[in-house]
Amino acid sequence: MALIAVSGHPGCRFEEVARLTAHGLGFELFTQAQLQALAAEEFGGPPPDKAYSSLVTSVLAKLATEYHLVYCGLGGEVQARHFPGLLRVHVVAPESVRVGNLMIDKQLDRLSARAALLELEAAERAERSAKLGKSRATAELFDLVLSAESLGSEQMVDLIALAAKSSGLRDRGLLSHAAEAQLQFQMRLKLARFGVAPPAKVTLRSKQFAHGSEETFANLLDFYRIAWEYEPRTFPIQHDGDGNVVESFAPDFYLPELDLYVELTTMKQSLVTRKNRKVRLLRELYPQVNIQVFYQKDFENLIFKYGLAGGGRA
Repeated sequence: MALIAVSGHPGCRFEEVARLTAHGLGFELFTQAQLQALAAEEFGGPPPDKAYSSLVTSVLAKLATEYHLVYCGLGGEVQARHFPGLLRVHVVAPESVRVGNLMIDKQLDRLSARAALLELEAAERAERSAKLGKSRATAELFDLVLSAESLGSEQMVDLIALAAKSSGLRDRGLLSHAAEAQLQFQMRLKLARFGVAPPAKVTLRSKQFAHGSEETFANLLDFYRIAWEYEPRTFPIQHDGDGNVVESFAPDFYLPELDLYVELTTMKQSLVTRKNRKVRLLRELYPQVNIQVFYQKDFENLIFKYGLAGGGRA
């Protein structure tokens, strides 16, 4: 697939460059406004700032299975690195040129235009810092840096088209569904760590989780619309001489559609040994019960094993 990420300094008219590039190449234009609309539709509102990059990558991955894209939005150069065919373009210009553009575009006098430019720059720095961790985009993040002082929009579009042609972007196929599924899992796991999940969850949160990894796992299951129950049943696994229960085991999750109990664990060996012992006893006493112990790395195996990686929406 081809992804051209176009960004620029405020007042450089880089949005116009992105629009003309998409039109000239026959690519689909995807903007910040469209991203916000999709985020509201999928998640019921904007995600936490720290989850922004993962959300954008998830949306772009879904679109990339159907279109070649020109993305004009905050931090496109950061998300583009996840895709095999990319071109990162940045438009720059001195302040005088950008003030002049704002005077024309917004019908302002020079003093008002300069004040507007300072406000736009401050807002951009704050948003980049909150969502991307850095207040400025540096030159090494881009493949092509164009000056609006010496180049018009049409000239910049011609240079972008030439760069796209020379790098073979237009000859690439669309992102495969297998590659999209792999990328979606990685992004959705990151989103799940921030508590981001679709609003139409399949499970009501009636209990507090004992550990953060359990909530992450629940969020991930919600992403893929897999029904779950948290600690729904306790199994006696040891009795004393009088038949009294002296030890029980409540697996972390039950997935009713798969008839599978899941016990999550960490890499700490003492915990692994203790949980493995409980699982072994449970299997001996209740051979009809299907249970698996999962490390965090096994989340992906569960999703892909049951063919659900492509089932969620981006």
